[in-house]
Amino acid sequence: MAHIDYFFATLSPYTYFAGTRLEEIAAKHGATIAYKPLDILALFARTGGTPPGERHPNRIAYRAQELQRIAKKTGLPFNLKPAHWPTNMAPSAYAVIAAQKEGGGDLGKLVHAILRSCWADEKDVADDAVIGDCLEEAGFDRGLSFTGLLVGAETYPANLEEAIDKGAFGAPTYVVDDGATFWGQDRLDDLDAHLAGTL
Repeated sequence: MAHIDYFFATLSPYTYFAGTRLEEIAAKHGATIAYKPLDILALFARTGGTPPGERHPNRIAYRAQELQRIAKKTGLPFNLKPAHWPTNMAPSAYAVIAAQKEGGGDLGKLVHAILRSCWADEKDVADDAVIGDCLEEAGFDRGLSFTGLLVGAETYPANLEEAIDKGAFGAPTYVVDDGATFWGQDRLDDLDAHLAGTL
């Protein structure tokens, strides 16, 4: 049985556009997933990337076009300039970490609910009430946003170090236990093919 380490950021529009396709692919191949939210800005800083707001205007303009094209292709509702972006990623990441440890709910649904809250619903994913609603929607105890603070604070920086060790430099990144790495939601078809043994 294959295993996938899923490195992502709870504010990444590209992670949002992945929807729940990773979970569908994993189920198709009987693969397991470890959800590893991380600080994408710290990852950029450590691996030679540049935060979106500090990029050359040409890159910023192209990113805006590309995000809108991806939204049309995926059919997902999308605000190019959401009301609460950027915001503190840590609280929502901690909730995902705590939910994974606790079990009992749908982690893929939780991650997508958090991302949808930012990119479609104009909500602040640093807000405990918003995080609680996402936890509840995915079948978890909404109180995990408070009780999971310690495990989240311990695991969040460790996820960053692990991501760097495994070759990640952006989000989302999918690392299979055989070492194959796929960066970006537009590489999910390649991940699917790899797990099927055809790529």
